[in-house]
Amino acid sequence: MVERWRGLEKKVADIAELVSLTEEEEDDVSLEEEIRVETEGVAARLNALELEMAFRGEYDDRNAILAIHAGAGGTESQDWAEMLMRMYLRWAERRGFDAEVLDTSLGDEAGIKSAIIAINGDYACGYLKSEHGVHRLVRLSPFDADHARHTSFVLVEVMPEAEMDIDLKMEPDDLRIDVYRSSGPGGQHMQKTSSAVRVTHLPTGLVVTCQSERSQHQNKETALKILGARLLELELEKKSEEMVRLKGKRIDAGWGSQIRSYVLHPYRMVKDHRTGYETNNTEAVLDGELDGFITAYLRSLAGKED
Repeated sequence: MVERWRGLEKKVADIAELVSLTEEEEDDVSLEEEIRVETEGVAARLNALELEMAFRGEYDDRNAILAIHAGAGGTESQDWAEMLMRMYLRWAERRGFDAEVLDTSLGDEAGIKSAIIAINGDYACGYLKSEHGVHRLVRLSPFDADHARHTSFVLVEVMPEAEMDIDLKMEPDDLRIDVYRSSGPGGQHMQKTSSAVRVTHLPTGLVVTCQSERSQHQNKETALKILGARLLELELEKKSEEMVRLKGKRIDAGWGSQIRSYVLHPYRMVKDHRTGYETNNTEAVLDGELDGFITAYLRSLAGKED
Protein backbone atom coordinates (compact mmCIF):
# COMPACT_ATOMS: atom_id res chain seq x y z
CA MET A 1 0.00 0.00 0.00
CA VAL A 2 2.83 2.45 0.89
CA GLU A 3 4.47 1.81 -2.49
CA ARG A 4 1.23 2.63 -4.28
CA TRP A 5 0.91 5.95 -2.45
CA ARG A 6 4.54 6.78 -3.26
CA GLY A 7 3.91 5.91 -6.90
CA LEU A 8 0.95 8.27 -6.89
CA GLU A 9 3.08 10.99 -5.29
CA LYS A 10 5.66 10.59 -8.05
CA LYS A 11 2.91 10.83 -10.68
CA VAL A 12 1.72 14.12 -9.19
CA ALA A 13 5.30 15.45 -9.27
CA ASP A 14 5.54 14.47 -12.96
CA ILE A 15 2.31 16.34 -13.71
CA ALA A 16 3.64 19.42 -11.89
CA GLU A 17 6.74 19.27 -14.10
CA LEU A 18 4.54 19.10 -17.20
CA VAL A 19 2.59 22.13 -15.99
CA SER A 20 5.84 24.10 -15.65
CA LEU A 21 6.71 23.13 -19.23
CA THR A 22 3.39 24.48 -20.53
CA GLU A 23 4.24 27.82 -18.96
CA GLU A 24 7.36 27.89 -21.11
CA GLU A 25 5.64 26.50 -24.23
CA GLU A 26 2.37 28.42 -24.23
CA ASP A 27 1.18 27.13 -27.62
CA ASP A 28 1.93 23.44 -27.02
CA VAL A 29 -1.57 21.91 -27.11
CA SER A 30 -0.20 18.36 -26.92
CA LEU A 31 1.23 19.02 -23.44
CA GLU A 32 -2.12 20.31 -22.22
CA GLU A 33 -3.84 17.16 -23.47
CA GLU A 34 -1.21 14.98 -21.78
CA ILE A 35 -1.69 16.85 -18.50
CA ARG A 36 -5.47 16.34 -18.72
CA VAL A 37 -5.11 12.59 -19.33
CA GLU A 38 -2.51 12.16 -16.58
CA THR A 39 -4.59 14.19 -14.10
CA GLU A 40 -7.69 12.09 -14.78
CA GLY A 41 -5.62 8.95 -14.27
CA VAL A 42 -4.29 10.16 -10.93
CA ALA A 43 -7.79 11.15 -9.82
CA ALA A 44 -9.10 7.66 -10.67
CA ARG A 45 -6.25 5.95 -8.79
CA LEU A 46 -6.75 8.27 -5.83
CA ASN A 47 -10.45 7.42 -5.70
CA ALA A 48 -9.63 3.70 -5.81
CA LEU A 49 -7.11 4.01 -2.97
CA GLU A 50 -9.54 6.08 -0.94
CA LEU A 51 -12.18 3.36 -1.28
CA GLU A 52 -9.72 0.64 -0.30
CA MET A 53 -9.20 2.47 2.98
CA ALA A 54 -12.80 1.50 3.80
CA PHE A 55 -11.96 -2.20 3.37
CA ARG A 56 -10.91 -2.60 6.98
CA GLY A 57 -13.16 -5.53 7.79
CA GLU A 58 -11.51 -8.86 8.47
CA TYR A 59 -13.37 -10.51 5.60
CA ASP A 60 -13.75 -7.62 3.13
CA ASP A 61 -11.37 -9.26 0.66
CA ARG A 62 -13.50 -12.43 0.49
CA ASN A 63 -16.01 -13.56 -2.09
CA ALA A 64 -19.60 -12.77 -1.08
CA ILE A 65 -22.69 -14.85 -0.49
CA LEU A 66 -25.80 -12.75 -1.18
CA ALA A 67 -29.17 -13.83 0.24
CA ILE A 68 -32.39 -12.16 -0.97
CA HIS A 69 -35.68 -12.59 0.92
CA ALA A 70 -39.05 -11.22 -0.18
CA GLY A 71 -40.96 -9.49 2.60
CA ALA A 72 -44.66 -9.51 3.35
CA GLY A 73 -46.79 -8.56 0.38
CA GLY A 74 -47.04 -11.71 -1.69
CA THR A 75 -46.56 -11.35 -5.43
CA GLU A 76 -45.52 -7.68 -5.23
CA SER A 77 -42.57 -8.36 -2.92
CA GLN A 78 -41.64 -11.57 -4.73
CA ASP A 79 -41.45 -9.69 -8.03
CA TRP A 80 -39.32 -7.01 -6.33
CA ALA A 81 -37.00 -9.73 -5.00
CA GLU A 82 -36.48 -11.02 -8.54
CA MET A 83 -35.78 -7.47 -9.78
CA LEU A 84 -33.10 -7.10 -7.11
CA MET A 85 -31.57 -10.47 -8.00
CA ARG A 86 -31.26 -9.33 -11.62
CA MET A 87 -29.79 -5.98 -10.47
CA TYR A 88 -27.00 -7.69 -8.52
CA LEU A 89 -26.26 -10.17 -11.30
CA ARG A 90 -25.94 -7.24 -13.74
CA TRP A 91 -23.70 -5.34 -11.28
CA ALA A 92 -21.40 -8.37 -10.97
CA GLU A 93 -21.27 -8.70 -14.77
CA ARG A 94 -20.36 -5.01 -15.15
CA ARG A 95 -17.46 -5.38 -12.68
CA GLY A 96 -16.19 -8.58 -14.27
CA PHE A 97 -17.06 -10.66 -11.21
CA ASP A 98 -18.29 -14.24 -11.45
CA ALA A 99 -21.85 -14.68 -10.17
CA GLU A 100 -23.69 -17.96 -9.64
CA VAL A 101 -27.24 -18.43 -8.41
CA LEU A 102 -26.86 -21.21 -5.85
CA ASP A 103 -30.52 -21.64 -4.95
CA THR A 104 -33.90 -20.02 -5.58
CA SER A 105 -37.40 -20.47 -4.24
CA LEU A 106 -39.94 -19.44 -6.87
CA GLY A 107 -42.85 -17.14 -6.07
CA ASP A 108 -46.45 -18.32 -6.07
CA GLU A 109 -47.45 -16.34 -9.17
CA ALA A 110 -44.34 -14.40 -10.22
CA GLY A 111 -40.90 -13.49 -8.96
CA ILE A 112 -39.03 -15.34 -6.22
CA LYS A 113 -39.50 -15.87 -2.50
CA SER A 114 -35.76 -16.08 -1.93
CA ALA A 115 -32.43 -16.55 -3.68
CA ILE A 116 -28.83 -17.27 -2.73
CA ILE A 117 -26.09 -15.91 -5.02
CA ALA A 118 -22.33 -16.45 -4.85
CA ILE A 119 -20.37 -13.46 -6.17
CA ASN A 120 -16.65 -14.05 -6.66
CA GLY A 121 -14.17 -11.24 -7.21
CA ASP A 122 -11.56 -9.08 -5.47
CA TYR A 123 -13.13 -7.46 -2.40
CA ALA A 124 -16.61 -8.63 -3.47
CA CYS A 125 -17.72 -8.79 0.15
CA GLY A 126 -16.20 -5.37 0.89
CA TYR A 127 -18.08 -3.74 -1.96
CA LEU A 128 -21.38 -5.48 -1.36
CA LYS A 129 -21.54 -4.80 2.39
CA SER A 130 -23.20 -1.54 1.33
CA GLU A 131 -26.22 -3.61 0.21
CA HIS A 132 -26.93 -5.37 3.51
CA GLY A 133 -30.36 -4.32 4.74
CA VAL A 134 -33.95 -3.69 3.70
CA HIS A 135 -34.68 -2.33 0.20
CA ARG A 136 -38.02 -0.54 -0.34
CA LEU A 137 -39.84 -0.22 -3.68
CA VAL A 138 -42.71 2.19 -4.43
CA ARG A 139 -44.49 1.75 -7.77
CA LEU A 140 -47.79 1.29 -9.58
CA SER A 141 -48.51 -2.41 -9.30
CA PRO A 142 -48.35 -4.43 -12.55
CA PHE A 143 -50.34 -7.15 -10.74
CA ASP A 144 -53.22 -4.95 -9.57
CA ALA A 145 -56.14 -4.48 -11.99
CA ASP A 146 -56.63 -0.98 -10.55
CA HIS A 147 -52.89 -0.19 -10.96
CA ALA A 148 -52.79 1.09 -7.40
CA ARG A 149 -49.57 2.26 -5.82
CA HIS A 150 -47.83 -0.42 -3.76
CA THR A 151 -44.85 -0.43 -1.39
CA SER A 152 -42.76 -3.61 -1.24
CA PHE A 153 -39.86 -4.65 0.97
CA VAL A 154 -37.01 -7.11 0.40
CA LEU A 155 -34.24 -8.04 2.81
CA VAL A 156 -30.74 -8.45 1.36
CA GLU A 157 -28.08 -10.21 3.43
CA VAL A 158 -24.39 -10.06 2.53
CA MET A 159 -22.10 -12.69 4.03
CA PRO A 160 -18.41 -13.46 3.48
CA GLU A 161 -17.68 -16.84 1.93
CA ALA A 162 -16.28 -19.06 4.66
CA GLU A 163 -13.01 -20.91 4.28
CA MET A 164 -13.98 -24.10 6.05
CA ASP A 165 -10.50 -25.20 7.09
CA ILE A 166 -9.65 -21.79 8.55
CA ASP A 167 -12.85 -20.12 9.77
CA LEU A 168 -15.00 -22.99 10.93
CA LYS A 169 -14.83 -26.44 12.38
CA MET A 170 -18.05 -28.27 11.62
CA GLU A 171 -18.09 -31.66 13.27
CA PRO A 172 -20.04 -34.37 11.41
CA ASP A 173 -22.03 -35.05 14.60
CA ASP A 174 -23.22 -31.41 14.56
CA LEU A 175 -24.97 -31.87 11.20
CA ARG A 176 -28.21 -33.58 10.31
CA ILE A 177 -28.55 -34.11 6.56
CA ASP A 178 -31.93 -34.99 5.07
CA VAL A 179 -32.70 -35.69 1.41
CA TYR A 180 -36.06 -35.35 -0.29
CA ARG A 181 -37.62 -34.89 -3.72
CA SER A 182 -37.22 -31.48 -5.31
CA SER A 183 -40.29 -29.34 -5.76
CA GLY A 184 -41.01 -26.85 -8.51
CA PRO A 185 -39.54 -26.80 -12.03
CA GLY A 186 -36.50 -28.86 -12.88
CA GLY A 187 -37.63 -31.66 -15.12
CA GLN A 188 -38.65 -35.23 -14.50
CA HIS A 189 -35.24 -36.27 -13.17
CA MET A 190 -35.39 -33.85 -10.24
CA GLN A 191 -38.97 -34.87 -9.45
CA LYS A 192 -38.32 -38.62 -9.45
CA THR A 193 -35.09 -38.69 -7.42
CA SER A 194 -34.35 -37.46 -3.90
CA SER A 195 -31.84 -34.86 -5.00
CA ALA A 196 -32.83 -31.97 -2.71
CA VAL A 197 -30.82 -31.61 0.50
CA ARG A 198 -31.62 -30.07 3.87
CA VAL A 199 -28.73 -29.51 6.28
CA THR A 200 -29.44 -28.68 9.93
CA HIS A 201 -26.66 -27.39 12.18
CA LEU A 202 -27.75 -28.86 15.50
CA PRO A 203 -25.81 -26.55 17.90
CA THR A 204 -27.31 -23.37 16.40
CA GLY A 205 -30.51 -24.67 14.80
CA LEU A 206 -29.58 -23.11 11.45
CA VAL A 207 -31.27 -24.87 8.52
CA VAL A 208 -30.15 -24.61 4.88
CA THR A 209 -31.85 -26.26 1.92
CA CYS A 210 -30.74 -26.60 -1.68
CA GLN A 211 -32.54 -28.19 -4.62
CA SER A 212 -31.26 -26.25 -7.64
CA GLU A 213 -28.85 -28.91 -8.89
CA ARG A 214 -29.74 -32.25 -10.46
CA SER A 215 -27.22 -34.08 -8.29
CA GLN A 216 -27.74 -34.75 -4.58
CA HIS A 217 -23.97 -34.43 -4.11
CA GLN A 218 -23.90 -30.98 -5.74
CA ASN A 219 -26.86 -29.82 -3.65
CA LYS A 220 -25.12 -31.02 -0.49
CA GLU A 221 -21.91 -29.14 -1.38
CA THR A 222 -23.87 -25.96 -2.09
CA ALA A 223 -25.90 -26.28 1.13
CA LEU A 224 -22.71 -26.69 3.19
CA LYS A 225 -21.20 -23.64 1.46
CA ILE A 226 -24.24 -21.54 2.36
CA LEU A 227 -24.27 -22.94 5.91
CA GLY A 228 -20.60 -22.02 6.31
CA ALA A 229 -21.34 -18.42 5.29
CA ARG A 230 -24.28 -18.23 7.70
CA LEU A 231 -22.22 -19.59 10.60
CA LEU A 232 -19.44 -17.11 9.89
CA GLU A 233 -21.99 -14.30 9.73
CA LEU A 234 -23.41 -15.47 13.06
CA GLU A 235 -19.95 -15.19 14.62
CA LEU A 236 -19.51 -11.70 13.16
CA GLU A 237 -22.90 -10.64 14.55
CA LYS A 238 -21.91 -11.85 18.01
CA LYS A 239 -18.68 -9.84 17.84
CA SER A 240 -20.57 -6.78 16.59
CA GLU A 241 -23.17 -7.01 19.35
CA GLU A 242 -20.45 -7.32 21.99
CA MET A 243 -18.67 -4.27 20.56
CA VAL A 244 -21.92 -2.30 20.53
CA ARG A 245 -22.58 -3.33 24.14
CA LEU A 246 -19.13 -2.17 25.20
CA LYS A 247 -19.49 1.14 23.31
CA GLY A 248 -23.01 1.69 24.59
CA LYS A 249 -24.53 2.13 21.12
CA ARG A 250 -27.96 0.88 20.11
CA ILE A 251 -28.53 -1.40 17.11
CA ASP A 252 -31.51 -0.53 14.92
CA ALA A 253 -33.07 -3.49 13.21
CA GLY A 254 -36.31 -4.47 11.53
CA TRP A 255 -38.32 -3.77 8.41
CA GLY A 256 -38.76 -0.12 9.34
CA SER A 257 -35.06 0.59 8.98
CA GLN A 258 -34.78 0.38 5.20
CA ILE A 259 -31.39 1.41 3.85
CA ARG A 260 -32.56 2.47 0.39
CA SER A 261 -35.77 3.47 -1.37
CA TYR A 262 -36.52 2.92 -5.06
CA VAL A 263 -39.42 5.15 -6.08
CA LEU A 264 -40.92 4.60 -9.55
CA HIS A 265 -44.17 6.54 -8.90
CA PRO A 266 -45.27 9.34 -8.57
CA TYR A 267 -41.70 10.42 -9.42
CA ARG A 268 -38.50 8.52 -10.15
CA MET A 269 -35.68 8.40 -7.62
CA VAL A 270 -33.40 5.96 -5.83
CA LYS A 271 -32.13 7.30 -2.51
CA ASP A 272 -29.81 5.78 0.09
CA HIS A 273 -31.00 6.82 3.53
CA ARG A 274 -27.59 6.30 5.18
CA THR A 275 -25.52 8.53 2.91
CA GLY A 276 -28.10 10.76 1.23
CA TYR A 277 -26.78 9.72 -2.19
CA GLU A 278 -29.57 9.73 -4.79
CA THR A 279 -30.24 9.57 -8.52
CA ASN A 280 -33.31 9.85 -10.73
CA ASN A 281 -31.90 7.37 -13.26
CA THR A 282 -33.84 4.46 -11.83
CA GLU A 283 -33.53 2.34 -14.99
CA ALA A 284 -29.72 2.41 -14.82
CA VAL A 285 -29.70 1.47 -11.12
CA LEU A 286 -32.03 -1.48 -11.67
CA ASP A 287 -29.77 -2.50 -14.54
CA GLY A 288 -26.81 -2.80 -12.17
CA GLU A 289 -25.30 0.70 -12.00
CA LEU A 290 -24.73 0.65 -8.23
CA ASP A 291 -21.20 2.03 -8.01
CA GLY A 292 -22.37 5.52 -7.03
CA PHE A 293 -24.23 4.12 -4.00
CA ILE A 294 -21.41 1.74 -3.10
CA THR A 295 -18.77 4.48 -3.35
CA ALA A 296 -20.79 6.90 -1.21
CA TYR A 297 -21.26 4.23 1.45
CA LEU A 298 -17.59 3.22 1.53
CA ARG A 299 -16.50 6.82 1.77
CA SER A 300 -18.86 7.32 4.69
CA LEU A 301 -17.22 4.34 6.41
CA ALA A 302 -13.73 5.69 5.79
CA GLY A 303 -14.55 8.74 7.89
CA LYS A 304 -16.01 6.77 10.79
CA GLU A 305 -14.37 5.57 13.96
CA ASP A 306 -13.54 1.85 14.03
